[in-house]
Amino acid sequence: MKIQFDVLRKSRELVLKELEGLTIAQIHTTPIGFKNNIAWNVAHLVVTQQLLHYKLSGLNPLCTDDLIEAHKKGTTPTKTFTAEEFEEVKELLVALPDTLEEDYQAGIFKNYQEYPTSTGFVLNAIENAIPFNNFHEGIHYGIIRSIKKFL
Repeated sequence: MKIQFDVLRKSRELVLKELEGLTIAQIHTTPIGFKNNIAWNVAHLVVTQQLLHYKLSGLNPLCTDDLIEAHKKGTTPTKTFTAEEFEEVKELLVALPDTLEEDYQAGIFKNYQEYPTSTGFVLNAIENAIPFNNFHEGIHYGIIRSIKKFL
């Protein structure tokens, strides 16, 4: 599993690199043909990881309910972050992979509620939720890169 945690950290490092030099207005811009913006995608990565790993394991997510409600699957951008609020989201993006690895090593993921994903994968254990989340993060990294080309 160590490689999976490393992949998660690396993908988030790549996402952060894409944010360099962008203004708060740019990260909130939704180009024509897209359903969302960079800010939504970044918050969505935080939220989805927490839902797939913690919530489906019967544990409390480590981000706010407001962030979850505004950025879970099926939502579109309704929130405009201040620079300070977006910094907090980025801090979660960076810190939560380490917390996940620590919690996994501590054995807190004992139960898992089966979850059929929209891609056809059925998650039934934390051991397949972690690699699936990495796949999901790669998709959104690509979307962020695509949006950036239109800014």
